[in-house]
Amino acid sequence: MSSLYRSFFILLLVLGISACDSADERTTRVEFWAMGQEGERVRALLPEFERRHPSIRVRVQQIPWSAAHEKLLTAYAGDAMPDAFQLGNTWIPEFVALRAIEPLDERLRAWPSTALADYFPGILATNRLNDQLYALPWYVDTRLFFYRSDLLATAGFADPPTTWEHWLKALHALKGAADAGRYAILLPINEWQLPVILALQRGATLLRDRYQYADFQNPLFREAFTTYLSLFEQGLAAPVSNTQMANLYQEFAKGTFAVYVSGPWNIGEFARRLPAELQPHWNTAPLPVSDKVPLSAQTEGLAVKGVGISLAGGASLALSRTSPRREAAWKLLEFLAEPAQQAHFYQLTGDLPARQSAWNDPALTGNRYAQAFRQQLQQVQATPPIPEWERIANRIAYYAELAVRREMTADAALAALDRDVDRILEKRRWLLARGVVP
Repeated sequence: MSSLYRSFFILLLVLGISACDSADERTTRVEFWAMGQEGERVRALLPEFERRHPSIRVRVQQIPWSAAHEKLLTAYAGDAMPDAFQLGNTWIPEFVALRAIEPLDERLRAWPSTALADYFPGILATNRLNDQLYALPWYVDTRLFFYRSDLLATAGFADPPTTWEHWLKALHALKGAADAGRYAILLPINEWQLPVILALQRGATLLRDRYQYADFQNPLFREAFTTYLSLFEQGLAAPVSNTQMANLYQEFAKGTFAVYVSGPWNIGEFARRLPAELQPHWNTAPLPVSDKVPLSAQTEGLAVKGVGISLAGGASLALSRTSPRREAAWKLLEFLAEPAQQAHFYQLTGDLPARQSAWNDPALTGNRYAQAFRQQLQQVQATPPIPEWERIANRIAYYAELAVRREMTADAALAALDRDVDRILEKRRWLLARGVVP
C-alpha cells in the first residue's frame, strides 16, 4: 500500500508541475517603463488590470526623469525597448524619427467615436505627427498664474485680470505697494517658456519652411520678446534664475513676489510648503488674452473667454514598434486611458487627467486650484513637433537670459538665436532635400 500511495503522490506532483508550467506559458509578461513618482504610483492600478486580464502580468520599471531620455535611447540602440513606456510629449517626434514607436490609428478604430474627442485637443495634437497618432496622453500639464489673492486685493484687484493690459496694471500696483527688494512677479531667467508663450499668443510660428529655419527675428516673435524683457526693465520681475532663488515657497509666503508662472505640480507643493495661515490667500488663474493681439492670432472661437494660449505639456504612453507583446501592451494602454483610471491616478499622484470626462470626479471638481488648469487646457498649443526642439528651447533660454542681463541687445540676441537654430536644423534640411522625412 505504501508503494501505491507513493506512486500516486509522484503522479500528482508531476501533474501539478505540468499544470504550473502550462499556466506560466499562457501568461504574457508586459514590460512597462514609467518615470519618477508615476513609476511608483501606477502599481496601485495594476491589480485591477490583472484581475480583468488574468493572462497578463505587468512588470513596472521606475526610472528617474533625469535618466529617462538617455535610458530609452540606450534601450533602443541595444534592441531592448520595453513593450510600453511613458514619454514626455516633446520627446515623441524624436522617437517617431527613430521608428521606435508604433502608430496607434488602426487600434483606435475600435474605440467609440467620442473617445478621442474626450482628450484636450491641444494636448492630443502633441501626440500626432504626419497625420498619425503615435501615443496616448496619460496626464497633462500647462503653465498659468499662481498668485497671492490677498496682495492682489490690497493692490486694488479683487479678482485676477483677464487681459495682459490689466495684468500689467496689476503688476505695477503690486510693485508700487511692495517694500524695497520685492517684486510683482517671479520669472526665472533660465526658462524659455514665457517668451515662447507670448510669441504663440501673437501667432508667431517660431520656425519656418517646414521647420527648416529659425524665425525668431520675425516681428511677431520680436514683439513678444521685447514685451518679456520689459517686465525686467520696468522692475516688475527680478533678474534671477531658479538656482538663485533659495526657496521660492518661502519667498512667495514672505511676499517677495506675488505672481508666479508655473505648472500643476506646484498645486501640491504650495499646499504642503506654504504656512497654514496663507493657504486661503493664494490661487491660480489662466493666462490672459491681449487686447492688442488679433483674435485670429489667439485662435478664433476661444474655447474659454478671456483665456490666452499656453503650452501643451504632459506625458504620454507609447508602444514599442518591435515588441512581440504589443497586443497585451495595448490592453494596458487602453486601461490606463480609461477616465476612471485617470481620475484614480490623479488621486494617487496629483497629475491632471488627459481625458476631460475624468475631471468630473469629485476630487477634481472640489479642488479650486485645479479649475484654472481645466480652463487653460482648452487653450494650449504645442511647440514645433521636431526632434531638435529640446536643443532649440535651450538656446532660447540662453539668449533670453543674456538679454535680460543686458549682456546683449534684443536684436543681437534674436539674430544670434536664428544663427544657432539654423545650425541645429542643418541635418533636417539635408534630409528633406533628399526626400527623407526626419
